[in-house]
Amino acid sequence: MRARILTVLVAAALAAAPGVAYADPHAHQGHDSIRYASIKKCTSKTQTDRPCGDWRLVMHSGKKSVLPDAQGVALDAKGKKLPYSPAPIAVSGNGRRVAYFSKTGRLAVRTLGGGVKLFAENALPRVAQNEVTLLLSDDGGRLAALIGGEKPASTRVFDTATGARLGTVPADRSLLGFSFDGDELLTSVDGDEPVTELAVYTDTGDEVVRVAPPQVVVSNAPQALSADGRTVANVVQGAKPELVLYDLRTDQVTARKKIKLPDADIHMIDWTGDTQVTLHMLSGGDKITIVQIDTETGKVKVRDKYTLLKDTFVFAACGG
Repeated sequence: MRARILTVLVAAALAAAPGVAYADPHAHQGHDSIRYASIKKCTSKTQTDRPCGDWRLVMHSGKKSVLPDAQGVALDAKGKKLPYSPAPIAVSGNGRRVAYFSKTGRLAVRTLGGGVKLFAENALPRVAQNEVTLLLSDDGGRLAALIGGEKPASTRVFDTATGARLGTVPADRSLLGFSFDGDELLTSVDGDEPVTELAVYTDTGDEVVRVAPPQVVVSNAPQALSADGRTVANVVQGAKPELVLYDLRTDQVTARKKIKLPDADIHMIDWTGDTQVTLHMLSGGDKITIVQIDTETGKVKVRDKYTLLKDTFVFAACGG
């Protein structure tokens, strides 16, 4: 995902560890949470679409609010606006935290019902904001900042409670997402041509495992890492879609389940339970369908559907 800032921004990758009973953090029961963040689309004098205004938060309840302290339009390394680039933003998988650049130029993480944590001014090197991709773990406890551009720098991993940097991941690794517990990061790296490898790092920057998976895994992105730090899930789309599970440690495909999916493109894939994977699917450019897949049976359940605000330029969805 090195610079997965395309027309859509990303959020967190999820998982649940075998043998551990987690309360479902995505049930959104008893409290409201962020469904997605959106920035408005305006048209310039040259009839070119551009982002404008503040980032907006759309909640599961349907309520909307703005982030007045968040940078909307990206700034370059000298602090000048890049009128056609939105500033980066990320929403945690549980929809309780959001990461962004404050209007003072510092990294910030806001907790719903809580405060805002401002990171140190030198948390990141001085680069254009549109060269940075932000990614939160499922619970928002970890933040990864990818730095792309002509001179990519190592990915910084932070503790969002303290703002402390925990570790770094080499610049040539493309970050695919956090594990559910936030302790590991799944990355990809180009090996000997034409081989693509997957590697797992701890949040402190130590490489745990690196392997060249079969094409059924690496050629069907996106991929998600379970909290066990070894099981990768991805989906083969097409006329006969399949859920694929792959063990990084043994270099074996451990399951291929036939599944029935809506007619849409996969935008995000996340582990959301011991035996559950959740897909965010995008169709028509503005319609999101969220489905849950039982990894043991292949049963698919639609959990949520919504349509993006009509004036959306780009959006960042919660993961789970």
